[in-house]
Amino acid sequence: MSRTPLINHWWAVTLYVTPRGLSTSGIDRPQGMFDIEFDFVEHGLTVRGSDGSIRGFELTSMSVADFYNRIVENLAALGVETAIQTRPNEVEEALDFTEDHQVRAYDSRAANLFWRQLLQAHRGFVRFRAHFTGKVSPVHFFWGGFDLACTRFSGKPAPKHAGGAPNCGDWVMVEGYSHELSSCGFWPGGGEEGAFYSYAYPEPEGYAEAAVMPTEAYYSKDFGQFLLPYERVRTSGDPDLALSAFLHSTYDAAADYGKWDREALETDPQRWATERGRTRRMGLPPPASPSPEPR
Repeated sequence: MSRTPLINHWWAVTLYVTPRGLSTSGIDRPQGMFDIEFDFVEHGLTVRGSDGSIRGFELTSMSVADFYNRIVENLAALGVETAIQTRPNEVEEALDFTEDHQVRAYDSRAANLFWRQLLQAHRGFVRFRAHFTGKVSPVHFFWGGFDLACTRFSGKPAPKHAGGAPNCGDWVMVEGYSHELSSCGFWPGGGEEGAFYSYAYPEPEGYAEAAVMPTEAYYSKDFGQFLLPYERVRTSGDPDLALSAFLHSTYDAAADYGKWDREALETDPQRWATERGRTRRMGLPPPASPSPEPR
């Protein structure tokens, strides 16, 4: 967080799904750039520098203190000198990393299965994201809440968030919820195999009573959001369709009850394919693909 400029709603400090696991993406340093990646295929953590340097260690059973020390040592070996706050955030029992010596088991099969869930969820969220032309977050993984998320914004400011996350300053949530939003995601809670979720902030009147799809989805008063258990999607006849129905119908509820300017915010991700098909039928040359502005 100290090495990246503040980007809307903490987007610069999230993790990202990769073909191997989860990564920080590139982080600037005076010598160029570095990143950190959890590999859930071969089960290792790797720190890579843009100068070709690489360090890492095996993901195996160890204490939090041992894991913290190994991270610091590997960063230092690459010349990345940084201070890491050693108090956990967003958990009730915030035992300092350096004092947590209880050995935690590492289940490589469970880690791989969870990553594979993230891969499938990521694919659905990216497709869903493509329908929105307004301000929308990347599909990213929040290490605090431990959820994969994608958030759409109406463009209007929101009431100041009350905060309240354990061992986390209220200002963190104030930044995260500074503007009206509809957010969807996947997290390990809410079902035997985790759950997809969707919520609106601020929640508009009538939202909780909205009819959403598929039929297995429901509004949880405890969590203040719609939930769809992962196992219901996994075992459905068409998992992609089930997830898409959930994402679109819950967003529809947020946008309609919140009176969003949907015509200005939404788009057709097939718009250029449709245009190419039209020109081919008319015997015209295909339209040129949009190109970046010259530098």
